[in-house]
Amino acid sequence: MSEEQSEAWEASADTWAGHDVNEFQRQVIAEFRANSGKMSGMFEGWTLAVLTTVGARSGLRRESILGYLEFDGKGIVVASSNGADKHPGWYHNLRRNPIVTVETGTDTYQAIAAIPPTQERDKLFDRVIAEAPGYADHQARTTREIPVVVLHRIGPRPGEERVKGMGDWIVEVHDWLRKELQTLRAQADQVVEGGADTIERTRPDLAQQMRTHCLNFCGALKKHHGGEDMAVFPMLAERFPALAPALARLGEEHKVVARLQEDIQRLVDGFVPGETDPVRLRADLERLANQLESHFRYEEETIVTALNATAPAPDFG
Repeated sequence: MSEEQSEAWEASADTWAGHDVNEFQRQVIAEFRANSGKMSGMFEGWTLAVLTTVGARSGLRRESILGYLEFDGKGIVVASSNGADKHPGWYHNLRRNPIVTVETGTDTYQAIAAIPPTQERDKLFDRVIAEAPGYADHQARTTREIPVVVLHRIGPRPGEERVKGMGDWIVEVHDWLRKELQTLRAQADQVVEGGADTIERTRPDLAQQMRTHCLNFCGALKKHHGGEDMAVFPMLAERFPALAPALARLGEEHKVVARLQEDIQRLVDGFVPGETDPVRLRADLERLANQLESHFRYEEETIVTALNATAPAPDFG
């Protein structure tokens, strides 16, 4: 938004003072859609987009026509509200539900809206005012820090192949952990079903195999959850306020799983065929498996979309 465009927007606001501003927005959006994003009159030459959010209180679809920029392939919108002292309604909406629809006139896509932390926001705002100086005037009019919102496209652009994201990688890790736990449960089943005396004669190495497998599994699970707690969850919490309750729940589940995991590790480490109760070990493994599956499913339902949209899968070479 240039200084001239900023002045035009102010003029339009003055013209519609005391009138139905929503009707004004509807008329602009109708022209935008009818002409594939190309505007006439006071908006001629503007780069705009229609952002559809879900109302934070109403739960209804809300459409807003906004200035639109694109940096490094990502859509950018600015919650300037022409320098008003309150954030616009659409910004409150996406803080509650970050899944939005973006129409640029030539492209319509679903996105997840991220709110960058302060340092990242400041760098983005510098880029914004370099391209659209009018936003600097808006910031000068208010003491609030005007938010910059990054619209991460969900899924590939038309004609492009889908790139594996961090969320896909998390699911792959979950699947590997599921298989490892299944192997450990199968080993416990062998002990229970074969009988301790039989196992001592036919598979004297089974107890050691279980200890080794449990050590590997528990170590991998601890590392996985530690990485999420230290890096993944804080990154998501900063950018997606709506995910805060889910992330808090996942963090608490990590603590519950860790305690059960330690109990199982002690049981396996101290397992002696013919002396230790294998039925208890299998029951605890079943409990861990059920808790982990519930945890993994909830995590995959709540954060995979955000991770895929914001970060590529790690490249280990």
